[in-house]
Amino acid sequence: MSLAAMNLNSEQWALEQDARDELAAFRDEFLIPKHDGREQAYFCGNSLGLQPRSTWAALQTELEDWRDLGVEGHFRGRNPWMPYHELVRKHLAELVGAQESEVVAMNSLTVNLHLLMVSFYRPNKERPAILIEAGAFPSDRYAVASQIAFHGFDPERDLIELGPDSEGGTVSMSSLKRVLMQQGHRIALVLWPGVQYRTGQRFDLRQIADLGHRAGAMVGFDLAHAVGNVPVDLHASQADFAAWCSYKYLNSGPGSIAGAFVHERHAQTDRPRFAGWWGHDQATRFRMGPNFQPSPGAEGWQLSNPPIFALAPLKASLEVFHRAGLPRLRAKSMRLTAYLEALVGAHLGAFIEIITPSDPEQRGCQLSLRVRAGRETGRALFDALAGQGIIGDWREPDVIRMSPTPLYNRFSDCWRFVNAARDFFVSG
Repeated sequence: MSLAAMNLNSEQWALEQDARDELAAFRDEFLIPKHDGREQAYFCGNSLGLQPRSTWAALQTELEDWRDLGVEGHFRGRNPWMPYHELVRKHLAELVGAQESEVVAMNSLTVNLHLLMVSFYRPNKERPAILIEAGAFPSDRYAVASQIAFHGFDPERDLIELGPDSEGGTVSMSSLKRVLMQQGHRIALVLWPGVQYRTGQRFDLRQIADLGHRAGAMVGFDLAHAVGNVPVDLHASQADFAAWCSYKYLNSGPGSIAGAFVHERHAQTDRPRFAGWWGHDQATRFRMGPNFQPSPGAEGWQLSNPPIFALAPLKASLEVFHRAGLPRLRAKSMRLTAYLEALVGAHLGAFIEIITPSDPEQRGCQLSLRVRAGRETGRALFDALAGQGIIGDWREPDVIRMSPTPLYNRFSDCWRFVNAARDFFVSG
């Protein structure tokens, strides 16, 4: 949507866009929290997605089968529990651009990163280092630093953190290329985000994987802020592995089950891994033998049997995504985010800067905002918005993240936010 096509001074125009939205009905499939009797303008799907109405029924089905069938629910349930993780595999692969054998839902994000690094971070004295972005989400930094130390190397020396090369805090591809040319001989693993959590910058996964592989490193991605937000096309990216959570854009509930990807070229790998019974080949799993024979593909990294009450909400949400279709969601997301960006520029430009890239291909739906007057005013604005039922999230030291997600956000939500923020600055 071009700037010329937008009316940035009319709430009616925003309402008209909502009325024309071919995905508008999907909002009704979510439970929108209320504030003082009015639905919130909820821009926090990048932190915790809203609950699909179908989640309740999905959980109820499994509770009833447990009640009525006991252990036989593993085989006789409406959704038999024994192969339950397979019920989410098709739609999950569709969403992340992978083959079904390359994905599995299991554990939590950081657990999956650790399990995958056991296999794909194999340092030696000549090549001990891991490359991440400076300012990575703390859990990622803790994970890689602890892996380096576990292998007997020094995180102070062997954790390479590439800092931003723009005032807004973004990292250019040329900067990434430069560090890989200069230090690639030392780097065993590149672990990079699909979308950087604080700035909202989206990265070209295929290009990064190619650069990392050319330097002789393995390449993995943390896609916590990318899956369900932007296309990731994992198989085509040639990444060695990836991991993500599902409670953000995938709307599967707080602390819900995460996902993992392992490229098909590693399906039969003899790389070391931490083994568990559920990762054993299904054909012989119940022979209870002493020797581990991994299932081919990503399922071979499983440890334990599937957590049904965590998978059921994911199954419900993925079915919504399947019906909406990622191409349509991405198209709406780009229009909605462009409108929010234009509104902020037109009405709040004197007060707020946007640090997320303006190029739609270099971002998802998240816009990261920084109040020009500083942290204290920024925090006051954030609190004032929350007091009116306009929900974003705050990331230290001074960033407000607003993410208009296409499944349930509207153009009128964007208008409501900008109008309230303008009132804050004018009246304050």
